[in-house]
Amino acid sequence: MRHLLSAADLDRPTAIQVLDTAVQMAATQAREIKKLPTLRGKTVVNLFFEDSTRTRISFETAAKRLSADVINFAAKGSSVSKGESLKDTAQTLQAMGADAVVIRHPASGAPHSLAHSGWVDTAVINAGDGTHQHPTQALLDAFTIRRHLSPGGVRRVGPGGDQGVGAGLDGLRVAIIGDILHSRVARSNVQLLSMLGAEVTLVGPPTLVPIGVETWPCQTSYDLDGVLATGPDAVMMLRVQRERMGGGGGGFFPSAAEYTHSYGLDARRIARLPEHSIVMHPGPMNRGLEISADAADSARAVIVEQVANGVAVRMAVLYLVLAGDSSAETSPDAGSSGPTGAAL
Repeated sequence: MRHLLSAADLDRPTAIQVLDTAVQMAATQAREIKKLPTLRGKTVVNLFFEDSTRTRISFETAAKRLSADVINFAAKGSSVSKGESLKDTAQTLQAMGADAVVIRHPASGAPHSLAHSGWVDTAVINAGDGTHQHPTQALLDAFTIRRHLSPGGVRRVGPGGDQGVGAGLDGLRVAIIGDILHSRVARSNVQLLSMLGAEVTLVGPPTLVPIGVETWPCQTSYDLDGVLATGPDAVMMLRVQRERMGGGGGGFFPSAAEYTHSYGLDARRIARLPEHSIVMHPGPMNRGLEISADAADSARAVIVEQVANGVAVRMAVLYLVLAGDSSAETSPDAGSSGPTGAAL
């Protein structure tokens, strides 16, 4: 795997390889010494043109846990704010010896341009571009679903139990609810989850469902209560991205109260779900808008766990991009020598 630009870049075997490698990475994080020597001597640059907390810190933690050197580059206060182009910035970073660039950018397609323009000869990982893609978020969501649910919707004993190594998400039903129009998370998840065998249903008001959604590998509904009545195995709430709507609702919905009434997840709606169902959210949450405090803090919610799983998944991605094609000593298939450098 040279780059990771889109969930569509992954076929089923590659996606399962990432998830299985993340299982190994997660196991190392329960140890007293969490750091691994796998990427010693490599340099990872976090190139963030948009504000981020979870994703940037998650990638930084993942790289450092693999012993890579990390350079954090924020657009604010840098030469970018003085008019420097993406090309010039990227070439500067390569001259500094970057082996991989993790990029978040407000323009859809920026990571693809960086990877295929010939400007740099480094691995490129998309950490979110415009309203287009967020592949590592989809991978960590798939990892979380697989960790909790076996095919057929049976909840596992717990997050420390069988994690479904080698398995997809065949037969699981996932509802993704909210601001689909502006969500790169929704686009990536529809592609990845459906490819892994899940049945995905998008739910939102007509104004927040994109044109052309009928070509996506999923079903679409405007009736949240109707979809919840079918008993989904996982319910993923999306943040209402008011900053992309020109303010409060920007005409996309009448009012916050109306949106919450029709599309918000609360304790009343959670009570209708099957006992094994889990509640997810990519964060940051608008508590009281798309999800109530009761729902966010319920026993069904795995939202905090998603953050922790993000580190393991991003460790797996960095490993596979930067070391996965190296010698057998660092191959995940090399018995006890795997990506962790020790038996798991």
